[in-house]
Amino acid sequence: MNISKAEQRVLHLLAQGGHIRHTRSHAGKIAEILCITRDGLIFSDCDLPLFQRLRQRGLIESRNGAPYRISMRGRRSVRAQPDNR
Repeated sequence: MNISKAEQRVLHLLAQGGHIRHTRSHAGKIAEILCITRDGLIFSDCDLPLFQRLRQRGLIESRNGAPYRISMRGRRSVRAQPDNR
């Protein structure tokens, strides 16, 4: 699967334990998202169109209204990156 650099960054953050919180509008559509790393920091490069692409490809998923996390398909698709800690 061809994944852009921005999608790779978000998937890598989610694979390390981050999540994406979402809020819905009155119509029931997702209106706002907030990508949070495992350390509790906000990742500002994740926007709504990027989120929609990840969700449509099945790389992230939410269960029972919980925050979005990386799916098994997303784990297989993300390339390994060295952790700079």
